[in-house]
Amino acid sequence: MDLLIVSLASLLAGLVDSIVGGGGLILVPALFATFPGAAPATLLGTNKSASVWGTAMATVQYGRRVRMRWAVVLPAALAALAGSFAGAWVVTRIDPGFLRRLLPFVLLAVLLYTLARKDLGRTHAPRHAGARETWLACAIGLVIGAYDGFFGPGTGSFFIFLFVRLLGYDFLNASAAAKLLNVATNVAAIALFAAKGHVWWHVGLVMAVANVAGSLVGTRLALRHGAGFVRGVFIVVVGALILKTGYDAFLR
Repeated sequence: MDLLIVSLASLLAGLVDSIVGGGGLILVPALFATFPGAAPATLLGTNKSASVWGTAMATVQYGRRVRMRWAVVLPAALAALAGSFAGAWVVTRIDPGFLRRLLPFVLLAVLLYTLARKDLGRTHAPRHAGARETWLACAIGLVIGAYDGFFGPGTGSFFIFLFVRLLGYDFLNASAAAKLLNVATNVAAIALFAAKGHVWWHVGLVMAVANVAGSLVGTRLALRHGAGFVRGVFIVVVGALILKTGYDAFLR
């Protein structure tokens, strides 16, 4: 019964995550509720071991239908991988608790800016080209990758927003790029959790199958309905992140 519950949560998480990220909002609480006696690190590691497969599948699906700027996003993914390792190392030296109260306000600013700019992310019109675009994408990957390794919530949403705002991508293309960068940060996290024995591989494998199924459905919805649909889901997910992180920071 426990596996069924977390598998259903993983299915839904894969669907949401493949569109705009934020699957952890669903799967992480489900894991903690289902296995209350487990070590938090083990549940977080198991979550990553499942969600990385759905994210990888979404990347493949987007790559087949969206014209990915590989010369830009591949170096950015490597930067995100390095940033995630660095962030994870820093968290062993510094308590990330100070970010808990700041995060809801950062997310609120992202949401308000997106709502105020009605045309934001509706048209794919990259602002930069060549080395400049690549360096900006790498900077996004490095900074948000480090944030993911250090703290984590909202990583996919931050990737998407910055690709839209700084690089001029529409929400569909930004989501496609974000998936590849998320794979890189997840791989870094899994390597660290696995090295310390904090992954339940048998549970993660079952959840991975469900996560991939959800990812396939979510990716098809995003590709079928385009940037406007992804923007709408982005607004909903960021709103949910604000409520969740605000509750954790001020009411829990």
